[in-house]
Amino acid sequence: MTNSVNRRVRSSQKRQRLTAAAARVLHERGVERTTLADIAREADVPVGNVYYYFKTKDELVQGALSEHSAHLDELTARLERLADPRDRLKALVGAWVEQRDIAARYGCPTGTLAVELDKRADGTLDAEAGAVIRRLLDWAEGQFRELGLSDPGGLSLTLVSGYQGMSLMANALRDPDIMTREGARLLRWLDSLQASDGNL
Repeated sequence: MTNSVNRRVRSSQKRQRLTAAAARVLHERGVERTTLADIAREADVPVGNVYYYFKTKDELVQGALSEHSAHLDELTARLERLADPRDRLKALVGAWVEQRDIAARYGCPTGTLAVELDKRADGTLDAEAGAVIRRLLDWAEGQFRELGLSDPGGLSLTLVSGYQGMSLMANALRDPDIMTREGARLLRWLDSLQASDGNL
């Protein structure tokens, strides 16, 4: 019985290594330029093992999206420990700015994947990437609602659009300082919001 449990644990750990590797490699190289062998190498597993867990590259992309979703859950769970919703939103912006060097090199992990997947003629993976972004929007909307601000959905869209825009510009111009400057602008905006307004 113990051997069976150990095998299941090792199998689960190997699958987790592969999904984490897929998330990293797909972010850095893009879907079309990534091979299953690239992901196997990053995860430090034999390439044949990849096919045991994932039959196609699309299944690996789904695994990467699950990884992005899990990271979002971990982040928002940490932010929920803060008592004030405005502080949670500001800490979210801080977490984005901390990733400025990665954003300058590769863009937003989920956003760039969503754009790339949207250009493919087949499948519904672009909708799955959009669903991860939707979860972030919904979480942020909840924070604005808790603050008693009008149009919490619109404010959430403004905030997340600001993040996507600064990630895109930092990546396009290879300038991580864009994340720092625009992050500071978002923080000032969050501080300025009163129950009767919400304009940038």
